Amino acid sequence: MSKRSGNALGLATPIRAWAQRSAFVFFFALAIVLLVLGRAQTPAVERVRTAVNDAVAPVLELATSPVATVSDTIVSTRELFEVRAANEALRQENQRLLQWRAAAQRLEDENRLLRDLNQLTIEPRTRYITARVIGDQGGAFVRSVLVSAGARDGVEKGQAALTGRGLAGRVAETGRRAARILLVTDMNSRVPVLVGNARDRAVLAGDNSPNPELLYFSPGVQIRVGDRVVTSGHGGAFPSGLPIGVVTDVRENDVRVEPYVDWSHLEFLRLVDYELPSILNSPEDGLVKGKIQSRQAAPVAAASGPNDAGSAAAAGETGTAGATAGAVVQAGGAATELAQ
Repeated sequence: MSKRSGNALGLATPIRAWAQRSAFVFFFALAIVLLVLGRAQTPAVERVRTAVNDAVAPVLELATSPVATVSDTIVSTRELFEVRAANEALRQENQRLLQWRAAAQRLEDENRLLRDLNQLTIEPRTRYITARVIGDQGGAFVRSVLVSAGARDGVEKGQAALTGRGLAGRVAETGRRAARILLVTDMNSRVPVLVGNARDRAVLAGDNSPNPELLYFSPGVQIRVGDRVVTSGHGGAFPSGLPIGVVTDVRENDVRVEPYVDWSHLEFLRLVDYELPSILNSPEDGLVKGKIQSRQAAPVAAASGPNDAGSAAAAGETGTAGATAGAVVQAGGAATELAQ
């Protein structure tokens, strides 16, 4: 019995080895046939391939479904935590905004009460025009630019020239179609300013360098690098609070300010009329305005009869005298500025 089992095992071993070699050859040949058939573009091969794909697709979908479900669950969980964190941040920000809103309302009420108490006059509404920079007259002794707007567009001498970042200068000369803007870096520019949170008074003086200097501040004033510089509104040339620049260099007798304006990319300027009683207007402007007012009052006197003629004439004389007095004051202010 043991001899027969030994003979069977001896016969099975070569058969198993032959089957393994034959299986390898069979699958290798089958792979080659499938490659050849896959390259073939016959309708029969396409139908077989389509049928195989249709049969395998549900199996693949069923196999990948758990993986997709687990991946979606992980993503949803992560998004849930992110939404909760964002919700908490928004809730805190909402609380801060509500506090700021309450503070703003309180300050607005206090501002209204103080304005009523002091009978403060609100500044008039401004008007402006935007013009393109068409010429640069920069040189060794001047820092100014030309803009494509003039008197016909409503540009007047003394108007502020602004960019989106801050004050660039003021209108120095006006023609019919163009105007010249004197930049704050020009050696003839003097702007009263406030420095830092303490709002210390000083004068920003240009010297034809990119960074003008601060002059005429009190000896005990502590000016630090990073202090913000804005217009003070003194002199009537500019309103208070226009941003100019930031202090970048503080030495013993030399304090430099870097303007916010990018001089290398100065393409457009907004010319703003704040309707301030500026000392920059010439005396002739006041005399011309006085004459215009007197001429406008004369026809009224002629049409009102003898009783009203004296009143109209007196009004015309008063307007002329007021304009003349204003011109004298403006001339005195201009002379003072030139003397400085």
